[in-house]
Amino acid sequence: MSAELKDKLVARALEEGFVAARLCRPWDVPQVPERLEAFVAAGFHGQMGWMEERMHWRGNPAALWPEARSVLMLAESYTPKEDPMALLTCRDRGAISVYARAKDYHDLVKKRLKRLARWLIAEAGGEVKVFVDTAPVPEKALGQAAGLGWQGKHTNLVSRDWGNWAFLGSVFTTLDLPVDEAEPDRCGSCRSCLSICPTDAFPAPYQLDARRCISYLTIEHKGPVDEELRGKLGNRIYGCDDCLAACPWNKFAVEASDIRYAAREELKAPKLAELAVLDDAAFRAMFSGSPIKRIGRDRFVRNVLYAIGNSGDAGLRRVAADLVEDPDPTVADAARWAVGRLS
Repeated sequence: MSAELKDKLVARALEEGFVAARLCRPWDVPQVPERLEAFVAAGFHGQMGWMEERMHWRGNPAALWPEARSVLMLAESYTPKEDPMALLTCRDRGAISVYARAKDYHDLVKKRLKRLARWLIAEAGGEVKVFVDTAPVPEKALGQAAGLGWQGKHTNLVSRDWGNWAFLGSVFTTLDLPVDEAEPDRCGSCRSCLSICPTDAFPAPYQLDARRCISYLTIEHKGPVDEELRGKLGNRIYGCDDCLAACPWNKFAVEASDIRYAAREELKAPKLAELAVLDDAAFRAMFSGSPIKRIGRDRFVRNVLYAIGNSGDAGLRRVAADLVEDPDPTVADAARWAVGRLS
């Protein structure tokens, strides 16, 4: 019965729009605690104090919910239609990470997970909990243990079936279901993702120093960014897709099944001059329903001003000059830096 139930569960997951669904045990990631402790001990987590505070749970999924016996790991594709690297040469435009150009994926994935969980309860009983990126769950390690793919040298999950453009979600259940085999590492000697990083955020393959990662710097980092790194941000104003885009396994990338992952037109190549003048109300209105909203106007405009400083466009100097007295000291600092770069 459990094998038949698993087959039906996987089929149901694919019907919901997931590109892959595989199973493991919550305790199938024994390597995570040591790796996480080393990551935090090296200070690679930067200002993300919650990683250290929740290390016990993040390092041991079985401790998060001791009653769980199986974990269904799911991947949902968000493969972009255009090459995200092309925008990096348009220096008067802001480059927003592909995943953030549309509706917040947390909402879309979680609704699918909940529908799938309700179906499982109706079909077989038991208890369930669903997670998508907002709880201390090591999704990438569990994804590898379940056989969805493997953690590449850029630390993201890679699949030979769908590349690396995918969101991950999980359904923990008290049901004891058959598990799948883990996926072996297939990166080989390739270093494409490491070589392309503008800030050298990978001290070694499979290691990420978040303090140098553009995604971390533009999203999680509060306050001024180190001046040594500002010039390397280019026109990236929210996140970075370079290491993902460089992965050769993307030749097998699967097109996103949900049209709501298609980029909003106004976020494909927004003008820096227009983004810099957003006040708090305008920022909230523009990014309603977007993951960008959570970083707030000040951090976002800080990023935009760094991009303006990197643009080489003297015409944007006035835009930056108008913000040198901004009430937020970090924004004002970024504006002065941009003016100095363009003078």
